Amino acid sequence: MASDVATVTRTEQELSGLDALELASGSGHSRTSRLWNGTWPKVAAVALAVAIWQLVVWSGARPSYALPGPGPVFAELGRLLASGDFWSAVLTTMRRAVVGFAAATVIGVVVGVATARIRPLRVAIGSLITGLQTMPSIAWFPLAILLFQLSESAIYFVVILGAAPSVANGVIGGVDYVPPLLLRVGRNLGASGLALYRHVVLPASLPSIVAGLKQGWAFAWRSLMAGELLVIIAASPSLGVKLQFSRELNDAEGLIATMIVILVIGILVDMVFSRANDAIRRRWGVLDAAA
Repeated sequence: MASDVATVTRTEQELSGLDALELASGSGHSRTSRLWNGTWPKVAAVALAVAIWQLVVWSGARPSYALPGPGPVFAELGRLLASGDFWSAVLTTMRRAVVGFAAATVIGVVVGVATARIRPLRVAIGSLITGLQTMPSIAWFPLAILLFQLSESAIYFVVILGAAPSVANGVIGGVDYVPPLLLRVGRNLGASGLALYRHVVLPASLPSIVAGLKQGWAFAWRSLMAGELLVIIAASPSLGVKLQFSRELNDAEGLIATMIVILVIGILVDMVFSRANDAIRRRWGVLDAAA
């Protein structure tokens, strides 16, 4: 017995020594160094894209009124960012995105948990959820306009149908890959029914759920942009309306500048989901704490 205790103690000391060595090696990277390592590839990619854009403009492949260079576009972007009307359009679009995505998240999580728990429901609608996910959002708009006319409800209808299946599939996939050992441990500790799902299944499914939310946001954002291009509501400016009006007025600089804003918003939201994913991985010990 004493030898077993000594062996365990020695093993713990060796592991703690390895952990200290690993932490020491990771501590050599300063916060500034990590920030630079995470920033310069993005800056280089943007610079490369702008350079290619400028080269295409110089080649004369398209006339300047159809494809202006980076200089005029960024000048127009600066003018837009200084405009109160433009920020009003951004707020309208973001409000629709948040409300639609929130509703899709609630519906997707409820449907996903129910489908994962109830076997007949899985057989009945499991394939239907995937089919809805693969269906192009633009195909829903004729029905949405028939049901809700040219209103925000039509936009929300398509956004929810575009995002909810992805969220539901993320929940279903997460529940399917919960290790059976965790379920047995939870049951042995007295958890059952909803308590088992709340304290064991859903936490274990969190990485897949976050992945489903991220994909759901992508579908919601794409559906929203399509909706704002098709469903133009009077006295309700939005980024989609800005795109449509720029096209009708042959304002290529304003069109591309608005597209850049839409792209940047998508990237910023993706960064939020990436940080959440990194936090989960770090908590689970599959990501270096110094990363």
